[in-house]
Order: sequence, then C-alpha cells, then structure tokens
Amino acid sequence: MTPFDDLMDYDRWANALVLEAASRLTAEQLLRPLGSSFGSVRDTLVHTLWAEWLWLERWEGRSPRDVFDPASYPDVPAIGDRWADVEARRSALLARLVPGMERRRQSYVNARGERWEYTLGEMMQHLLMHSAYHRGQVVTMLRQLEAAVPTTDYLVYVDAKGASGEA
Repeated sequence: MTPFDDLMDYDRWANALVLEAASRLTAEQLLRPLGSSFGSVRDTLVHTLWAEWLWLERWEGRSPRDVFDPASYPDVPAIGDRWADVEARRSALLARLVPGMERRRQSYVNARGERWEYTLGEMMQHLLMHSAYHRGQVVTMLRQLEAAVPTTDYLVYVDAKGASGEA
C-alpha cells in the first residue's frame, strides 16, 4: 500500500459525484459555453478525464501525444464509461506498487517532445491537484446553471467511508 491509495480513492469518489451531478443537466446545459478554462461542463470533464488518462499512461511508461476530442464524448455516460476504464487501470497499477515506489524517478516526453523527469509521487500529487482544480471549476459551472452541486471535500469522503472503509 502506498500513501496515494486513499487519495486516489478519494479522487475516484469525487469524480463520481461530479459526474452524477452533471448527468442531471440537459444536453444544452452540458454543452453551454460558460467562459471557464475549457468552456463547458462537458469540455472540462473531458479535459480532466484526458489528464487522468495521460498521467496513467506516463506512469505505465508511455508518452502519448493524443488529446481527447470532447466531441467524441457526447454525453455524461460516454465520459463516465471511459473514466471507469481509466480508474480500473489506475487501481490495478496502484495494487502493483509497493511502499517506496512513489520515490522512484520516472521520465516522460510531453506533446512538444520535451523530456521531463519527476518522482512517481510528485506526478501523482500533480494529478490529484489538477483534478481537484477542474472539479472545482465544474462545480462553479453547475452553480451558474442553477443545478445541484455535490460536496467533494476530502473530509466528507472520510465521513462517507466511515467504519466500512468504503465510500
């Protein structure tokens, strides 16, 4: 077990809450440009999904240059299906890690062909913060659309896990 297991589970839990809230939007609301970093709720969700996929690919030793096209994900179920696959692969990767592996240095090549190197733990921390940032944007957009918003605070996750250990 690594220090990141619980935080990655929190990430999965928070993503599910945001996807559930987005699933209640109309198609027009999902695609409405709201002036955020990626424009719409759908586009921001797809960007976050893509980043989680990209970092997983890098952790597995690949350096893809693909960028997900939001148009390939017309609705929340399409986004959720792909996210479930990414999260299942990530869970499998975490299950293979042993304590201390988060300190292993690993390199990748970005879309510009530049080589970067960080510890696995630094890359995981980056992913977690990146996803939290964009989930916050989605929550703001949901408020702009006067939709119900989820609470994704980490301590809410801890309480939801409770004694059962599952959130």
